[in-house]
Amino acid sequence: MSTVAQLNIPLQTTPSVDVEENSQEGSQQQTPRQSGSLVAHHDDVVTRMKNVEMIELGIHRIKPWYFAPYPQELCQMSCIYICEFCLKYRKSKKCLERHINKCNLKHPPGNEIYRKGTISFFEIDGRKNKVYAQNLCLLAKLFLDHKTLYYDTDPFLFYVMTEFDSRGFHIVGYFSKEKESTEDYNVACILTMPPFQRKGYGKLLIEFSYELSKFEGKTGSPEKPLSDLGLLSYRSYWAQTILEILLAQKPTGELEKPQITINEICELTSIKKEDVISTLQNLNLINYYKGQYIISLNREIIDQHKKAMEKRKVRIDPKCLHWTPKDWSKRSKW
Repeated sequence: MSTVAQLNIPLQTTPSVDVEENSQEGSQQQTPRQSGSLVAHHDDVVTRMKNVEMIELGIHRIKPWYFAPYPQELCQMSCIYICEFCLKYRKSKKCLERHINKCNLKHPPGNEIYRKGTISFFEIDGRKNKVYAQNLCLLAKLFLDHKTLYYDTDPFLFYVMTEFDSRGFHIVGYFSKEKESTEDYNVACILTMPPFQRKGYGKLLIEFSYELSKFEGKTGSPEKPLSDLGLLSYRSYWAQTILEILLAQKPTGELEKPQITINEICELTSIKKEDVISTLQNLNLINYYKGQYIISLNREIIDQHKKAMEKRKVRIDPKCLHWTPKDWSKRSKW
């Protein structure tokens, strides 16, 4: 495909597209050795058998969706009690209360690299904070299908999003990424906790992952394959982000139409080239005309995009990100 894309508004009618956020964003299938946690085993019957009836995490009581290999004696209890700050699990409310009296954590055990309002992101090294990383993966497994735990968290970084109040920093969701990815993956595993879904936090996690890629000067993409719901969430984010760029373009002259290349879109968004192209194709925006691929937008898709963006109340502010990428390739050991 030619990298030249000409922006025409409006040139011709294109089909309506839903760019609304998926309600269960972040749930996605993984390939082996991911996220420092989860490995797909589609033929493992036990992954389809939910074994935990209820968990208590902070003020929330949550019914798990899938199997997670918590200790058998805990799974026989009516509820597993989890410290919302260090994520250690206990068999009773009394045991949890005793633990809380000794637990010094009020936030994830890593570096706070972003804060705006009540939203913070913490970066956790899977080698330096192995127990926390493993407990995070164990908790996430309750809401991610067709996976078993993978305890080698050393090669991964975990980015935990929290909401702050007078009691501390409460986990909202997280994503993980490999310290070194030969495929330029910027997300291995991603999850918004059930009490915080349908609030735009899934897109915020995705947006933050691409903001890190911008700081690294790279384009990135989530690990494949994505689940159907995961793909819908990413396509929605890609569509909104790319349409934002296209609608911001201005003509260079009175008779000129706005022009932008696919490569320029990649540089501005850090979205990988194949994801940009597939999104434009999925939106039916690309047309071939006189040797060029032309992007055509109509009023309907523009109006839909504006309505969708009005609902995205919370956005990442790059000025609030204080983070320096590390060159992990130069480190013989993590």
